[in-house]
Amino acid sequence: MDYVNQPDGSTRNGSGKRSELRPAAGEKLIRVVAVSFGLLCVLQAAANVTLRLVLHTQTSDKNVTVDIDKLRRLYADQYFQQGWVYLHPSFYYISSIKKSWQASRDDCLRRGADLVIINTKEEQDFTRQFQRLTWIGLRHKMITHQWTWVDGTPLTKRYWGPGEPNSYGGKEEECVEIRFHETEDSWNDIPCIDQNVWICEKNVTQIIE
Repeated sequence: MDYVNQPDGSTRNGSGKRSELRPAAGEKLIRVVAVSFGLLCVLQAAANVTLRLVLHTQTSDKNVTVDIDKLRRLYADQYFQQGWVYLHPSFYYISSIKKSWQASRDDCLRRGADLVIINTKEEQDFTRQFQRLTWIGLRHKMITHQWTWVDGTPLTKRYWGPGEPNSYGGKEEECVEIRFHETEDSWNDIPCIDQNVWICEKNVTQIIE
């Protein structure tokens, strides 16, 4: 009889084994939950750092914009009173007298500027509107045989008038003026000793440096 009841004891032992396994399974579940929580904390921390960086960048960009706007307000009256005009992103001074190319550039440098460098179509159109023979900051370098702007950059975008540059009459025409005001292609090469009015340019970034 005792032998016949053995399976019942075996079943109880099996039940005991199952009861012994329950804590192990529970510990595994706890570990899974703990790891998941840790990962969530890491992700949250990463998200917070990213958000702070984005906010800092936006704030910095906003501060730069505010500073430029403030400088425009501070300098506008002063520059306008001196005869400067503004076209984003630069101030321009148009002379009322005539000088040679080098003397014109010297005047610009004394004003903390330089002869105008034309980078865009809008700037090219701007320089044509004064309807006067006007020096720009472009000159032919004899050493390199290249047309070069006063900041040392080579000429890329060109607005030469028809047939220009041509060293007309065999003369050394190493400097550039705005001459053909009625057309977009308005540049003309002439001797640097000729007398013209001129345009100085001062970029807004030069003011905030």
